[in-house]
Amino acid sequence: MSNSPSETSVPPVGADAARGTAHAAAPGAGDTPGAQAGSANRYIRKGFGLKAEVQETLAADYTGHLVDLLRERDYVLTAGETTIRLAREFGFCYGVERAVDYAYQTRRKFPERRIFLAGEIIHNPHVNAKLHEMGVVFLAAKGKGFDYAAVQPQDVVILPAFGVTIQDFQTLRELGCVVVDTTCGSVLNVWKRVEAYARDGFTSLIHGKYYHEETRATASQVEKYAGGQYLVVRDMSEAELVMDYLEARAGIEPRRPALSRAAFLERFSKAASDGFDPDVHLERVGVANQTTMLARESLAIGAAVGESMARAYGEAHRAEHFRTFDTICSATQDRQDAVMELLREPIDLMVVVGGYNSSNTISLAALCAERVPTYHIADPDEIDVESNRVHYRRIGPVHHEDSAEPWLPTHGALRVGITAGASTPNNKIEQAVARVFAIRGVDAGTIV
Repeated sequence: MSNSPSETSVPPVGADAARGTAHAAAPGAGDTPGAQAGSANRYIRKGFGLKAEVQETLAADYTGHLVDLLRERDYVLTAGETTIRLAREFGFCYGVERAVDYAYQTRRKFPERRIFLAGEIIHNPHVNAKLHEMGVVFLAAKGKGFDYAAVQPQDVVILPAFGVTIQDFQTLRELGCVVVDTTCGSVLNVWKRVEAYARDGFTSLIHGKYYHEETRATASQVEKYAGGQYLVVRDMSEAELVMDYLEARAGIEPRRPALSRAAFLERFSKAASDGFDPDVHLERVGVANQTTMLARESLAIGAAVGESMARAYGEAHRAEHFRTFDTICSATQDRQDAVMELLREPIDLMVVVGGYNSSNTISLAALCAERVPTYHIADPDEIDVESNRVHYRRIGPVHHEDSAEPWLPTHGALRVGITAGASTPNNKIEQAVARVFAIRGVDAGTIV
């Protein structure tokens, strides 16, 4: 593999550069978006050709022997009365692997330069701690983007797998620093969808968390077009508020009392674009989603909003004024499907490993909790073997941590299911498995 970096200028942003930006960011697209003759090559989207050089370090930091053993044994390990089953899809997805790989390549490529990271590379405390140890400086959030005050033209800025807003791109373009863009291809696909909605005069109704980096970046895509609008709904209950409002405005009795215009604007004050008016901007709606949300809820929201528009204005109106597409990433869907398959087996409890701010991990934990007692842990260190204690995040949309002691029965048959979010490395899954076995009196090192 060549060691010459694939670099271009930072892609253009803004309404008149929107089409160029989309092509520049798309995986496999040309390498010269917006570049002028003689311009500095400072935008990197395809890495530095240093994958082989960092592979050994990556393997040492993130692989796990017990995970390999579980794969070899059809994802089941039994020792004495303890059985552990691992979901068949788990841990690092391709987009996360790529982002982490590029971050390590960046450090190798620029050993003497200051390297900054816009937020977190992914939502996993272990991975982010590793980057911190490598001297990467994490930029804090500011407004709808990040604070680049410390960045100088000679510095390097890594963009996370979630992407950044078009305002962030503009700031970085003006700074003239080297930008390493690790934005996931699945996220870019949603951006294109939202951009198309704005271009065609549709409001983007986004199923996601308005404060999440990915959703902020996605929502910003509407600003490429004058008058572009977005509204973010967290779940079906918030989507129902939107449906009730548009039905009431159409003059039909909604299923629930509709909010007033003032109450609606107050409720969604942080989740809507500047100038959003529900009396105007719910006329034409296109549904999209944060890629890591619960897939079945995203699909249900899209279907329900379409039905609501048909009730309010008729089928012909829905056909012309409503659009929806499934923009959940395949890795998120695969992990959710694998959990549902695992839960068809007899399981006494589930352990879900992943950052407490990881949306795809939270979605996995929510699915598991519908069937069995579930413990979402950010890191295996949350399991204290000596005291048989676990610290975990309670299942639910509001973040709340709790502890249980004693946690596991120490005698009798026990069947434990394990899965992990798309940003959780295999070594952390291995450590969680080993600690469960240890509480049960089994040294995982003796399992061969």
